[in-house]
Amino acid sequence: MCVIPLRDEGTSIEEAHRAPAVDVKAAERAAGDLLVALGADISRDGLRDTPRRVAAAYAELLSPAPLSLTTFANDDGYDELVVVRDVPLHSLCMHHLLPFHGVAHVGYLPGERILGLSKLARVVDRFARDLQLQERLTKQVAGWLQEKLEPKGVGVVIEAEHLCMSMRGVQKPGARTVTSALHGLVRDDARTRQEFLALTGASR
Repeated sequence: MCVIPLRDEGTSIEEAHRAPAVDVKAAERAAGDLLVALGADISRDGLRDTPRRVAAAYAELLSPAPLSLTTFANDDGYDELVVVRDVPLHSLCMHHLLPFHGVAHVGYLPGERILGLSKLARVVDRFARDLQLQERLTKQVAGWLQEKLEPKGVGVVIEAEHLCMSMRGVQKPGARTVTSALHGLVRDDARTRQEFLALTGASR
């Protein structure tokens, strides 16, 4: 068994993603100012503690849990796709600070090592806890797995509904956005690509 720590100083994807910790007290003050600007009386019952709750909620949503990747030697030479489907995810749109939510389908074509299956879901959660774009999130998950695991290929498909599209603007609830990021043989080999897309339902 090999454990790969997430915070590797030489990992460019992780360096690009690394963000400072949430300043909860400053966030609480800002939330109070925003509520006042929106016409709310934050001295009345029901709103008095709202700035603290908002700050705590954002701190939780933007603070990923520590993560390491547990890998094992691929002694049996498994050389077919490994896919985990329908991993629930939620994140925050960096443009409107409104949630988007949906599922991720994550797969890889093993090389010399295989990965503990729960870690595929944990990597999604790690990068989702940020102010995000769905396109960026998809690329980060796929790129990090390709870089860390060094498989023969990686595929990530994310399907999500964005509340900034459902609740405001065009107001189309139920519309889902699908993004994909493919690396290695999952991108370049037609049979493997089609198999991955079929397994995730992205080819329908």
